[in-house]
Formats: sequence, structure tokens, C-alpha cells
Amino acid sequence: MHLKRSSVIKVGRYVGVRAVTVAVAIVISVYLTIIIANAGGYVDEIIISELRFNIYESVRANPMYKGYPPEEIRRIAEERIELEIKKMGLDQHFMIRSFNYLYDALTLNLGRAMKIFSSSGSNRVWDIIGERLPTTVLLFTTANILIFLCELFIGLTLSRRYGSKLDKLAVSLAPLSSMPGWFYGIFMIIIFASWLGILPYGGLVDAPPPEEPLLYALSVLEHMILPLLSWAVAYIPIGVYRMRTFFLMFSMEDYVDYAKARGVPPKVVERRYILRPVLPPVITDFVLVLISSWMGAIVTERVFNWPGVGTLMAEAIAINDAPVIIGAVAIFAYLLGISVVVLDMIYAIVDPRIRVGE
Repeated sequence: MHLKRSSVIKVGRYVGVRAVTVAVAIVISVYLTIIIANAGGYVDEIIISELRFNIYESVRANPMYKGYPPEEIRRIAEERIELEIKKMGLDQHFMIRSFNYLYDALTLNLGRAMKIFSSSGSNRVWDIIGERLPTTVLLFTTANILIFLCELFIGLTLSRRYGSKLDKLAVSLAPLSSMPGWFYGIFMIIIFASWLGILPYGGLVDAPPPEEPLLYALSVLEHMILPLLSWAVAYIPIGVYRMRTFFLMFSMEDYVDYAKARGVPPKVVERRYILRPVLPPVITDFVLVLISSWMGAIVTERVFNWPGVGTLMAEAIAINDAPVIIGAVAIFAYLLGISVVVLDMIYAIVDPRIRVGE
């Protein structure tokens, strides 16, 4: 009982230290994003310039002030501009504002976008990201789960047939992953959409969208085929090679040879002495890839005109919509940080060799 309690204390202390480390990393990454997204305060200066122009033009075009002398119009406009700048907090130095932005981001008070709106007309960052996230999860989480399962089962199969023709073929196909998914996506579009005309060029659904729910779902699935194929060609070969290598490395350990010499059945050896030790890197790979898939893929989404978070980030970067960029990065940083801490706790459960403090 004393040993168990001691182990729990060690695990708790270790996870606590890891949580603090991850929290510091999140704060630093979000703050750097704020500095970069605002170009060190330059974006705020652009906002102030646009604000001055819009307010001055609205006052000058207002029939209420028709006939007013230019000096009076300028005075009214300057008063409104000053009030609006104070209301937005832009009268403070950028370093002070940057820490205010940091506090809002860390508390997930993401505010409102400057130029981007959701389809419902809302400019709340939560609404904008929440509208795009489901389509990203639908495509890229599906792609990553299918790719992971293919890598796992094909890699395990090849490790059992080391040196076979199938194993050599898989090794020779690994260089296919030297190119990203969007690169193959372009060729997929040319072949299957342009030449053969059997699959759509891109987008989420046909235009106009089918009204029948079943036909709508089938249309979405049809539009997912090319992105899924392009990612499969780009990432399965290297994933299979990596998994095969993992299984081969652990199958050559001394304790595996000892278990075989003792007469342990092959299936038990594989399950207990090979698969269990390889779980930590496999779980890490799966969780991190799954979390990263929620951020989408900017170039792939642009190539296939997929309305996800990646496309949203590209739009926000193009027009310097800092709140959207910061909001997306803050959410992803939290997801990644939580995942890392949870993974540390899982390791102690799935791999008995891992002992905190040893």
C-alpha cells in the first residue's frame, strides 16, 4: 500500500511539473502569436487609420451636418474618433494592449473579428470558428483516423513478413510521402475531375445543395473522396514504414527472444511483449495527429475549396484579421497542451517500464 501511495505521489508530482511547463509554453506561444498577428502594433495602427477615415466620411456625408463649416465637421469627427479609440482601448501603448489581448486569449474571451463574418452575419470569433470547425473535423479527422488504422495494421502485417516482396514494395513506396497531400491533390483534380469528370473539383457539397438529407450526405461524401485519396497517397507510405520499423525494433529486444525461448505462444509474445511496449509512441502519434487535424490544412483546403478552419486561417492572414488568428491559435494551444499532459498520465498505465523518478 505504501508503495502504491508513493507511486501516486510521484506521478502526481511529475504530472504537476509537466502541467506547469505546458502552461508556460502555451502562454509564450499565444503571446508570440499576438505579437506576430498584430505585426508589433502595426495592425492596430491600420485599424486606427481606417477608423478615422470611416468616421470622418460618415460625419461629412451626414445630412444633419450639411452646411457646417469644414472646421466644425473636422471637430465633430475628431471627437467621435477619440471616443471610439478609447472605447476600443487603442489609446494605450501596444505593449499594454498586448497583455490585455493575452489575458483575453488565455481566458478564451476571443472577442469579435474585424472583417470576417459567419454565414449568419455574426462577427464573434467563437461563432466564426465554430461554424468552420465541423467541416474541418469531418474531413481531416476522418482522413487521419483512416490513415492511422491503415498504417497500424499494414505496418504490423509487414513486420511479420520482414524481407518479403510485400515488405520490399512498402519500403520502396515510402518516398511518395516526400510530397504533401495538396501536391497529389492537384493531380487528383486534373485526372478525376478534369479529364475523367467522375468526381467534383472541390467544395463541401454540390451547388445547389440537395434538399434531401440522404442525398446531401452522399454529396458531401463524394466531395471528400479526392482530399482523402490525396492524403492517403501522401501520408500512408511513410506511416506504414514508420510503424513497421517500430514493430521490428521491439520484436528484436532481448526480452522477446527470452519469451520465445521459454515457449510462450507467438500470439502472446506479439500482444504482451511487442504491442504493449510500442503503445506509447503509437498513442502519441495518434493523439497529436488527431488534435492537429482540428486546425485543418491551409493549402489542402484552398486547393479543394474546402470551407474549414484552414481556409479561415488563410483568409484571416490575408486581411490581417488578428482576433481570428489569435483565437484559433489559442484554442489549438489549449487542445495540444491538455493532450500532452494526458499522454504523460497514459504512459504510466500502458507501459510498465515507465516509472516516474527512475
